[in-house]
Amino acid sequence: QVQLVESGGGLVQAGGSLRLSCAASGRSASAYAMGWFRRAPGKEREFIAALNWSAVSAYYAASVKGRFTISRDDTQNTVYRAYLQMNSLKPEDTAVYFCGARARGSYDLASSYDFWGQGTQVTVSS
Repeated sequence: QVQLVESGGGLVQAGGSLRLSCAASGRSASAYAMGWFRRAPGKEREFIAALNWSAVSAYYAASVKGRFTISRDDTQNTVYRAYLQMNSLKPEDTAVYFCGARARGSYDLASSYDFWGQGTQVTVSS
């Protein structure tokens, strides 16, 4: 089992920045590849960004490429963190953001992820 806890959401004006954090703990947590998705009101969960298993390669949705950056910190022994740095935020970025951990499968499919956090709300005002 892997436990994921997101933090860092909030209310920000358009053009502002936020950094989301996802703390991953549990057996073999470091072996999972991390990704971020979001769900806006009335919409399906949408892929945002993901890392491959070595955390060397990053992938982004077209809607956030150039504005969002995903990264990972494995320097702590028992808790691994994935970050989503979000710059130049737009009102259409308003959503609940989720981090996920996958053992295999396509990085942009929610069904590939084995574990999810509870989500953190991001609201961007115009």
